Amino acid sequence: MPRFSIIVPAHQVHAYLPECLESVLSQSFTDFELLAVDDGSPDGCGGLLAEAAGTDRRVTVLRLAEPGGPGPARNAGMAHARGDYVLFLDSDDALAPGALQAVADRLEDTAGPDVLVFDHERAFWHGRIERSVPAGMLDHREPQVFRAQDRPGLLRLPAVAWNKAYRREFLLRGGLRFPPGAYEGVPFTWWTLLTAEAVTVLDRVCVQHRRRRSGGLLAQAPRRHFDVFGQYDRVFALVGEQQRFARWRPILYRRMSDHLVSVILAPGRLPRSARAEFFRRSGKQCARYRDAAGRTDLRHLLLRLGARRTFRLLWAAGSLRRRLRAAVRAVRGPLLRTYYRIHLRRRVDPALAVFAAPAEGGYAGDPAALEATARRLVPGLRTAWVGTAEEAPDLHRRVRRLQPGSAAHRRALARAKYLVTSGDVEPGLRKRQGQILVRTHVGTPLAREGLDLGHHPVAGLGTDFATLLSRIDAWDYSVSANRHSTLARERAYPGAYTTLEYGAPRNDVMYRATADDVARIRTELGVPPGTVAVLYAPAERDYPHGRPRLDPARLAHTLGPGFTVLDGGAPRGPHRSATRLCLAADVLVTDYAPLMFDFANLDRPIVIHADDWETYRATRGTYFDLTTAPPGPVVRDLPTLVRLFHSGAWRAPQGAELRAAFRERFCPYDDGHAAERVVRAVFLDGAGLAPVVPPHERRPAPLPPSAPRVVRPAETLRSTRSGV
Repeated sequence: MPRFSIIVPAHQVHAYLPECLESVLSQSFTDFELLAVDDGSPDGCGGLLAEAAGTDRRVTVLRLAEPGGPGPARNAGMAHARGDYVLFLDSDDALAPGALQAVADRLEDTAGPDVLVFDHERAFWHGRIERSVPAGMLDHREPQVFRAQDRPGLLRLPAVAWNKAYRREFLLRGGLRFPPGAYEGVPFTWWTLLTAEAVTVLDRVCVQHRRRRSGGLLAQAPRRHFDVFGQYDRVFALVGEQQRFARWRPILYRRMSDHLVSVILAPGRLPRSARAEFFRRSGKQCARYRDAAGRTDLRHLLLRLGARRTFRLLWAAGSLRRRLRAAVRAVRGPLLRTYYRIHLRRRVDPALAVFAAPAEGGYAGDPAALEATARRLVPGLRTAWVGTAEEAPDLHRRVRRLQPGSAAHRRALARAKYLVTSGDVEPGLRKRQGQILVRTHVGTPLAREGLDLGHHPVAGLGTDFATLLSRIDAWDYSVSANRHSTLARERAYPGAYTTLEYGAPRNDVMYRATADDVARIRTELGVPPGTVAVLYAPAERDYPHGRPRLDPARLAHTLGPGFTVLDGGAPRGPHRSATRLCLAADVLVTDYAPLMFDFANLDRPIVIHADDWETYRATRGTYFDLTTAPPGPVVRDLPTLVRLFHSGAWRAPQGAELRAAFRERFCPYDDGHAAERVVRAVFLDGAGLAPVVPPHERRPAPLPPSAPRVVRPAETLRSTRSGV
C-alpha cells in the first residue's frame, strides 16, 4: 500500500502534461502511485500517459471512453486508489519540489488527520507568480489538529480539490465523490471540510497552479459557468440535512455571493450573450437562500434584487475610484520628493532624533533601546519612531510615530540632527551636513555580510555593491557588540565612520528584567508552568529550497508533554519580539541564527542543530567554524536532538563551560549599560561614559521559580551565590 495515491485527470492538455508528470515523478518522496486518467482526450494525452507508464511502474493509466469532466475522472481514479492518502492534481499544474515530503512529514507530525490543507501559487501566462493564501491563514498554531468550526476561515479559501490531501479511509467511509459539471470542487470541498473530524494545515506552497492565456474547460465551453448554481444547491442541501451544519449557512451564503460576483466581474469569463442571463440566475439563486444572508453589502443586495443596471453603475464608479487612487499614487511620489527637497533647505533641528528598525518587528532591537535611553538621558531631545501603528502600538506618549513614506516622515528625515537605524533609512535619502547617522546591526555576524558576499555569488546575487558603498559613506557611527563584530564589519562595510564597540544595546534588558517579568512574558506567550520552553530560531538560507528542515510543529510533537516550543521563525511583532522570546525560553535551539549571540547573555542552554552546516557555509560563507567553537552541544538530526532533551543532556554541566567561553568572546561588554554608553558617546560627547561591569558581577534575568532548573558546574554556582 503506497503512502499517496495521486490522481491526475487529463483532457486536451498535451502541451502541459509532460511537465505535470515530471513534477510528480521527480519528487524526493517516492512512496506513491500516480493514477493518470485519460478523460477521452482527443489530442496526444493518451500517448504521453502510455509512455510515462512504460518507463515508471508507479504510473497507472485509466482510460474513459467518453469525456465526463474532472469530477467523474477523479472518481474513476479514486475507485482504483490504494494509498493511505489521496491527492488530486490538474494536468496543467505542477507539484512544487519537495511537496510530497513536506506533506508526508506534516501528516506524521499530526497523527494522520482526515484532511490536510496546503498552499499553492498562481503562475500566470505572462510570467507573474503570486501566492494564493493570505498571510497567517495556514499558520501552524495550536491546536495543530482541529475541526472546521475552529478555523472557519479555511472555507474562504479557493474551493478546489488539489490544495488538500485526503485520508482515503475518510473518503470511503463518507462516500465522498465529485459531482458532474464544472466547479465540482465547491461541494467536494465543503463536504470534506465540514464532515472531517481532524483537519490540519501546512504553510507551504505545494502546487503551482497554471493560469493559462487560453484553453481550459471553462474557456472551451463558457456555458459551463452556469454549473455553479447547481453545485451550490448541493452544498445547501448538505447543510440542510443535519442540524449541526445549520451554523454554516450564513458563511456559505457569503461565499456563494462572492463567487457569483467574481464570475460576473471577471473580464472575458462570460460571453457577452450570456452575461444578462447569468446575472438574472445569480439573483434568483441568492433570493432562494436569502434567509441565510445575514448582513450583506450593497453589491450582494443588488445582485439578489436583480438590479443589473445599478450594479454595473456601482462597479463602474468603483473602477473609477481605483483609477483615481492609482493616479494619486503616481503623483504622490514626485510630490513627496519635492517636499523632502524643500525641507532640506531648512536648518537642521538639533533637538530631533529619528529612530527606525526596519524588518525587526516594530519597536525593537538596538534602535528601540537607544531611543528609550536617549529620551531619558538627553535634556530637551525630541524622539520619533518610524513604523506603522500595528508595528508600534505601545509607543511612549513622548515619542512621535512617523508613518513610513508619509510627508511627516520625509520632513523628519530632512531636518533631524540624529538618524539611528538598523537598516536603510529611506531610498533617495541625502544625508546633509550637520546630520549624524548611527548605524546599528541585527545581531553578531556568523554569516558573511556586505562586501564579503562578493566571494559568495549565491548569497550575494541580489546585492547592489555600488549602492551599498554609497550608503556606508553616510554612516558616522557603527555600533558593535564585540571585537569579532568590529573586525568583520569594518572589512565588510569599509568607510570613514567610527565604530562604537560598547556592547549590544538590545541586550540591556537581559540584565534588567526580573523573575516576575520573565514569568509574565512566559504567561503571555502561552508557556505552561513547569514546562521546558524551547525557543527554536532558524537562520535564513540563500540556496534553492534552503528552508530550515526542522519544523517547529514536528519538534513539539516529537518532544511530547513537558515541552513547549516557541517558534522564533514565525513573523515577529510588538508582543513577539526576539528579546521577549529569549527571556521566556529555558533553552535555545538554533542552527546559525545571530540570536544565539544575544541569548548567550542569559547563561541558559543553547543547542546547535547543524544538519546542513557544510552547505550553509559553502553558499553563504561564515566568519568562523561554529561547530568547533559552539555555545553548547551540536547535533545533526532530529532523533539525536530529541534524545538530547529526553535524556536531560541539554542542560548538562559541560554546556555551561562552552557557554562561558562563548560569552567571553562575543558578550564582553553586554552588562545592561551598552545603550547608555552609546547615547553618551553620540549625544553627549562622551560625558559620563560608564565603565563596563566585570563579568563576575553581572546578573542576567533569572527564570521564575516554576521553571525547570538548569544544571551548572559547581564553580558557576559558587560565583553566582557569592554575589547574592
